[in-house]
Order: sequence, then structure tokens, then C-alpha cells
Amino acid sequence: MTKAKAPSSGRLQAVALLSAVVAAMGGLLFGFDTAVISGVTHSLTVVYRLSPVSLGLTVSSALVGTILGAMLAGFPADRWGRKSSLLALATLYFVSAIGCAFAWNWTALIAFRLLGGLGIGGSSVLGPMYIAEISPRKWRGRLVGLFQFNICTGILIAYLSNYLIGLASLGPAEWRWKLGVSALPALAFGLLILRIPESPRWLVNKGRDLQAESVLRLVSGDRYHDQFLELIHARDEHKTESHNVLFTRAHRFPIFLAISIGMFNQLSGVNAILYYINDIFAQAGFSTVSSNLQAVAVGATNFIFTMVAMSVIDKFGRKFLLLIGSVGTAVCLGGVSSIFLLHIHQSLLVWLLVGFIGFFSFSQGAVIWVYLSEVFPNDVRAKGASLGSLTHWLMNAIVSGAYPIVAARSGGKAFMFFSSMMVVQFFVVLLYYPETKGISLEKMQTKLSLQTTD
Repeated sequence: MTKAKAPSSGRLQAVALLSAVVAAMGGLLFGFDTAVISGVTHSLTVVYRLSPVSLGLTVSSALVGTILGAMLAGFPADRWGRKSSLLALATLYFVSAIGCAFAWNWTALIAFRLLGGLGIGGSSVLGPMYIAEISPRKWRGRLVGLFQFNICTGILIAYLSNYLIGLASLGPAEWRWKLGVSALPALAFGLLILRIPESPRWLVNKGRDLQAESVLRLVSGDRYHDQFLELIHARDEHKTESHNVLFTRAHRFPIFLAISIGMFNQLSGVNAILYYINDIFAQAGFSTVSSNLQAVAVGATNFIFTMVAMSVIDKFGRKFLLLIGSVGTAVCLGGVSSIFLLHIHQSLLVWLLVGFIGFFSFSQGAVIWVYLSEVFPNDVRAKGASLGSLTHWLMNAIVSGAYPIVAARSGGKAFMFFSSMMVVQFFVVLLYYPETKGISLEKMQTKLSLQTTD
């Protein structure tokens, strides 16, 4: 009798794909919350009589929770595991959606948005990290890219949801429906997490080697044992250094990469544009219905170009995509700035914003979560990814909170600043960023450690 052959490692195993898809659902909820607020800013301003400062606080309130979620996510992920932590985040998403739908006053709304922010911040760390740790290296860029793909899907669904709910003529309760409908995907996210395995790299670091080997067999195919031995070797070798300590000389280069990519992602102005896109169109003279439809066009562009990026990220690499995106976003943002400063060619606004979103989705949007999940060693990956995500969300809160105040004085200057930051990003990426495609997480650890000592 011949022994049955294990599945070939060249193919993507069903368990790995399912696990990546489920973990990436956190990105869908992340994207939905990012965009849905754009459809209720006017209603909230009227209902609660918000000033530009109060509106900025309302929009950025979730980001305060997001910052805390990103900052703290590494601790439960290291202690209780990636899977259990993802389940807790799904619960936060669900409670936040229900709470926002039934908020009895402005303070309650802020509180539930803060709670949802904890879920967003945590999932931005744990979702990509879990996917990277369970993915074969040949597929890692595309599978981690599912998280960004789902962010874009969530943004598109939010814009469509806002548009369709707006057509339903629900009156004063309309904004409640817009914010509360995300409870359904949050519930589905929580139920599906129960069906995926724990990260094999977390299991190895906890000394649960037999369980880790079993998971690797499911997700890696016939070469799972070689990968298992590589994980064991990396764990034992790294324990002789600075086990579980992030802020050491050995990690300074990955720390620089994580902080810089998190900063530049938000200094592009992308979330300020997504949060206030209806207001941006209104400032340029478009009607409410027209603004909603053009927001859907922006969301569709985000979706399409993220799909394109996912298809080539493991072929062309992370650095190439970042360089292309830096040039494209800088040009488009410069054009938007000219429209607001010179008050001409307003009809080009939607095309420039669509172009910006296209270049951003193809580059920074697709790369950030992949990069953050790749550049740190296994035993500090949760803390390192948390640091990068924290930087991303902290800059998000600052930029989106300040944008309505700056835009009320001069929208053109805000976009001029964003454009200049993309020029700076181009040179930082060109000179300092390493390529990570096609390299195992354990070999990446060695590669970046050598660059730290140079």
C-alpha cells in the first residue's frame, strides 16, 4: 500500500486561504467605519449643533480609541494568542455598532465610537499579523493584501450603504441606520473566527510545538516540517538576544521602517479625504446627491486599484509600489490644491481625487499592512506591528482632527502640504526601504538585523 502524499506546498492550502479571508474581515469593518462617517457629518452637525471644532472631535473620537487599540493590541495577542484577541475585537465592533445606532446623546455617541475605535486599532495590528504568520511566503503579500482589499470593500460598501439608506427617506433616524448596519458583518466576523486555527508562530513561541506543527501541516502542505524546523531554530537563536524586548539596538531599523511608513500613510491625507469627501465636494460646489454618487466612484476606484496591487505585490515588490504611488499621489494632490487656491477647473476635482485614491490604493494602501507584518522578528512582531499601527492612527487623529479647521481657512494649503509629504516619502523609500518580497519571516529577521549592524 502506498502512503498518501501530502498536498504540494506550491499550492495555496484551503485552510490558509480561509484563515486569511476571515482575519481580513476585520479590515472590512475598519473600512466601513472609516467611510460611513462621511455620510452622517451633516446630520450630526444639525442634530447636535456642532462647530467645526466639535465636528472634528466627533469624527476623530473613534481615532482616540483606535490609537489605544493599536497601542495595546500587542499585549493580549502575545499573552492569549492572535485568535482569542481577534474574537474580542469582533465583540467590540458589534457593541459599538449597536451603541451608535441607539446613542441617546452626543456623549454616548462619542463613547461608542471610542469603543469601535478600539476594535479598529486592534484589528489593524492583529489582522495583518495573523495572516502573515499563517501564510506561505510565496503567497504572503497577496494574502496580507486581503486585509487592505477588505478595507477598500468596507469603504465602498459604506458609500453604497449611505447612498441607499439616503434614498429610503428614513427622516431623523437616517444617521442611526447608517452607523448601526455594521453590526451584521461584525457578528459574522465573530462567528467565523471560531473556525480558524491559532497562529503557528505564536504557538512555537509559547512552546506548544506539537500544536504548531499540526497547524503548519494544514496551511503549508508537504514542506511543513522544514518550515517548522526553521521556526524552532529562529526561536532558539533569538532567545539568546533580547527576547520579547522591542526597543533595543537590534530592532532599531525595523522600528524606523514601521514608524515612517505609518506616518507617511496618513500624511498623504487619505483619511482626511475619505472622512470629509462629501464636504470637499460641497466646498467645490457639488450638490448632496452628486457628492454621494462621486463618493461611490472614489470608493470603487479604491476597490479596483487595491485588487490590481494585490495581483502584482509579490511580483514587483513592496518598494516599487511605494515609489510609483509617491509620484502619482503627489501630482494629484498638487492638482487638487490648485483648484482650491485658484478657484478654477472645479470639474477636474473628482478626477484628481479618483486619481489620488487609485495611486494610494496601488501603493501605500496595499503595502503598509504587509510591511508592518514582515519587518519584525517573531517574538516582537506583535509589539512592532502595534508601534507602526499606533503611529498610523496617531497621525490619522491629528490630520483628520485638524483638517476641517485648516480647510475652513484654506482647503488648498492642506492639499499642498499633503503633496509635499509624498515628495519626501519618495526619497525616504528610495534611499532606505528594503525589499521584502519572497523572503520568509525568519530570513527577513536575519536580513534586517544585518542592516542594523551596518
